[in-house]
Amino acid sequence: MTKIIWIVALLFSVIVAKDMDPKKLESSCDNGDMGACFSLGKLYYTGEGVKQNYQKAAELSKKACDGGELYGCGLLGTLYAEGKGVRQNYQKASELYQKSCDGGNLLGCGFLGALYYEGKGVRQNYQKAAELSKKACDGGNPYGCGILGTLYYKGEGVKQNYQKASELYQKACDGGEPYGCGLLGTLYAEGKGVKQNYQKASELYQKACDGGEPYSCNLLGRLYYDGKGVKQNYQKAAELYQKACDGGDPYGCVLLGILYEVGEGVRQDYAIAKEYYGKACDLGDQLGCDYYKRLNNR
Repeated sequence: MTKIIWIVALLFSVIVAKDMDPKKLESSCDNGDMGACFSLGKLYYTGEGVKQNYQKAAELSKKACDGGELYGCGLLGTLYAEGKGVRQNYQKASELYQKSCDGGNLLGCGFLGALYYEGKGVRQNYQKAAELSKKACDGGNPYGCGILGTLYYKGEGVKQNYQKASELYQKACDGGEPYGCGLLGTLYAEGKGVKQNYQKASELYQKACDGGEPYSCNLLGRLYYDGKGVKQNYQKAAELYQKACDGGDPYGCVLLGILYEVGEGVRQDYAIAKEYYGKACDLGDQLGCDYYKRLNNR
């Protein structure tokens, strides 16, 4: 797990004003309704009904947080974690998530657990990450279940247990967290904690890919390339690698470059292959850098 993204539209849907008209929310916020301030901040964060404005989202979530609205603290923490509307500051994000969690907001607990997992803004502590993630997961937060599943998968902060990881990823996936679907797919592909089933893996990767997880698009593309769980289809593999690459997955760019270099699923084109290797390199993939240099020296 290398990212901390608060999918506000999904996770905050449990506490939004009944009337989401921006003008009415602004009026209610001005009159001291902190829930309305949070809801309006959420709209500015997502750009729903208003022009997206992270600075405005930060101002409104701060007002809500200062007024005792814990979801406002969580949203503000996310803005600090992402560096949107405010200067990126993981320590500040951790403090806001802690405040949110201490007040009983389990979403804040889940994302604080993610910071402990990654060691951002706090000292890395897998046991603490596990405790917070479990608290969030037990309270119905699918993101917390996903983090806890990863800890069980890797044996970090808890005893390694693939079956437990699969159960938690299933819970995360069922709760609408695409990250959990993708990781559950990997367990089915590897036969860890569940019986190996490439078809099931492909279905889960598809769900995760459709949900915006680029690495799952990459993994699904590999199944199409190898013909595992799906009918072998190089063109489909290329399309999925493209989606993964466009979504910021560097290895998806590498694999797409390889297809262009060898002419599988796409028309052979060394210039385009080099372009994708270069993009992978720019995204931090050393293999992409190596392949780019190799083609550049042809």
